[in-house]
Amino acid sequence: MGIKVRNLSIPDVQVIEPEVFEDERGFFLESYNQGKFHELLAEVDFIQDNHSHSRKNTIRGLHYQLAHPQAKLVYVVTGRILDVAVDVRRGSPTFGQWVSEELSEDNHRQLFIPEGFAHGFCVLSDYADVMYKCSDFYHSDDAYGLLWSDQAIGIDWPITEPILSVKDRDNATLATVDPETLPVFVEE
Repeated sequence: MGIKVRNLSIPDVQVIEPEVFEDERGFFLESYNQGKFHELLAEVDFIQDNHSHSRKNTIRGLHYQLAHPQAKLVYVVTGRILDVAVDVRRGSPTFGQWVSEELSEDNHRQLFIPEGFAHGFCVLSDYADVMYKCSDFYHSDDAYGLLWSDQAIGIDWPITEPILSVKDRDNATLATVDPETLPVFVEE
């Protein structure tokens, strides 16, 4: 059996389904194995782990970095979220497009989001504990965001009145963001 990897409509963003061993005690899974990750997905070295605890109807994001771009590996320890990635790489054939995946404590899925994407999520359960690995350290002076409700992006969020931070409420839209603060697409 082993790990399953599935591409979404933006193939750079991938869903990982780890092998889960369940019995009457509960379950066991390998949440990350660098060798398997490098072999199946990408040569990304994660150097920081983040933990977010949020209540129902919270939207966090859409966040991205420029000088210190972060690839992310996102998974849910408790609860359920809609996890979203938006391609914000100038010149990308999928620029401004988004993909999403429901991640939960029950489905054990993970979402791999490469550098150059804005990331956000919406909490669908009463609360959710979200863990994510990052390929670079967080730098507060390199934190950018896009408005969660940007009509040009058109994310189909399952809620209309989210709980937002002040910062996320005031994020720019794709039409108003300074293009120099967006990453550049590099074809491999």
